[in-house]
Amino acid sequence: MKRKNVMQKIIVLTGGSSGLGQALLQEWEQQGHIVIHLSRTNPQQTKHFVPCDVTKLDQIQQAFAMIQAQYGKIDILVNNAGYGISGAMELIEPQKMENVFQVNVFGQYAITQQALPLMQKGGKIVNIASVCAIFPLCFRGIYCASKSAQAMMSLSLRMELNPDIDVVTICPADIKTNFTKHRVKEMKTNERYGNRIEKAMMTVDAKEDKRMPVSKAVAKIDKIVKKKKTKPLYIIGTKMKVLAFLMRFFPLGFLLYWTEKLYGGHTK
Repeated sequence: MKRKNVMQKIIVLTGGSSGLGQALLQEWEQQGHIVIHLSRTNPQQTKHFVPCDVTKLDQIQQAFAMIQAQYGKIDILVNNAGYGISGAMELIEPQKMENVFQVNVFGQYAITQQALPLMQKGGKIVNIASVCAIFPLCFRGIYCASKSAQAMMSLSLRMELNPDIDVVTICPADIKTNFTKHRVKEMKTNERYGNRIEKAMMTVDAKEDKRMPVSKAVAKIDKIVKKKKTKPLYIIGTKMKVLAFLMRFFPLGFLLYWTEKLYGGHTK
């Protein structure tokens, strides 16, 4: 049911076919907004679906030509599409690293570039990154690097587009969705790592039930999107906010030591 007294916005959302993106799409549609869903598939049969693979420039260009013809403008762009991978950087093929960056970095760049001509003063771009953009993790280095690049690109864009278009970067902690299940897990190892890779992944996966409910993440993101004046970057997740605060007082080496100790797959 649509909620009343809401000024209808035209929202373009990538990665809305599952997980956080799907939940955001449903929330904003219930509020009465037009949510144009860009994805390769449309399992929920959403009304304003436009087929688009964010790694294919021709598809992106076709998608925004269609959006321009049918809707004329974009009020809010939400770059949510993401791709995860874990494993030892030494042993992951370069092509797989490129695949991650194609979605998380180059995809965001291409989508944003095509969307901007359709955005007017007062528009908003929301880039969903990850706390991995700020906090490194063992055997998640490629994913962390892609999210860090994504966040830095977003923060730079905020300065470039100020004051016409608001650009905000959101870094959620782990959310209870199927993203972890779909993450590519490279279990290759050698004498250097032994069983550390497997143990490290098991440590992270064991916290599945303790992750943030998707409804909580949606509520927080929705609140941020509605702000007239935003901060450049938001961390979603109490523990990660505390850790970010502590980072101001402790050296980086201290953070890396304890992160490796807890999540590096070492025998305890």
